Amino acid sequence: MKIKLMSYNTQHCLNYITRQIDFDIMADTIRKCGADIIGLQEMRNESEHPEYDNQAGILAEKLGFYYYFAEAIKFSGVNPYGNAIISRYPIKNAQTVMIPDPDPKTGDRYYETRCLLKAEIDVGDGLCVCVSHFGLNDDEQINAVDTVVKNLEDKTCVLMGDFNVTPESTVLNPIREIMFDTAEKFDGEKLSYPSDKPEIKIDYIFTSKDIKVLGADIPAIVSSDHCPHIADIEV
Repeated sequence: MKIKLMSYNTQHCLNYITRQIDFDIMADTIRKCGADIIGLQEMRNESEHPEYDNQAGILAEKLGFYYYFAEAIKFSGVNPYGNAIISRYPIKNAQTVMIPDPDPKTGDRYYETRCLLKAEIDVGDGLCVCVSHFGLNDDEQINAVDTVVKNLEDKTCVLMGDFNVTPESTVLNPIREIMFDTAEKFDGEKLSYPSDKPEIKIDYIFTSKDIKVLGADIPAIVSSDHCPHIADIEV
């Protein structure tokens, strides 16, 4: 069975050109890519704040998909923010796994509590999909990789997200040892950020080694501040 995966940092569904929250352009981007299962980062959920809506639910409704939101943090103590998954196929179960904050914090960049979304998708014999958004500091990234590796399944498993590291980073080595980087299927160099003039690649889709990867790409689409990363797999 062929499935198209997509990892997409939406910057809370902010249109990169108009600087307004724009659910239509985000949904249209997903349609253009033909994605079946989408891992989303920088997503808001509903609160009393007028700009905090059930963003994953809104996108899922526009597409006719299923969804799950994984809260990493509440900004100002009340505004939920984190990762999400939307899927053409039913989500059998899903959980939010918190990534431990470094203690003590040794970096000099902005810190933010992060999480890993882990879901079982009801497609084929079942597909485990993990979605995350790593922190900016080395100690955060090390904790994130450790959490990810502990939660990956041995077979029929996908990991995707914005990992805030470039491909040459050794931080990703524990993941690379056990998973396949779909970027190896790129036709030439592909960069993902910023979307209008990409300079670096910090977005990823990894698969367990039993999954056949048919192709991968980073389409030059300017809707969020990140270009989407897509991959075609067969399970």
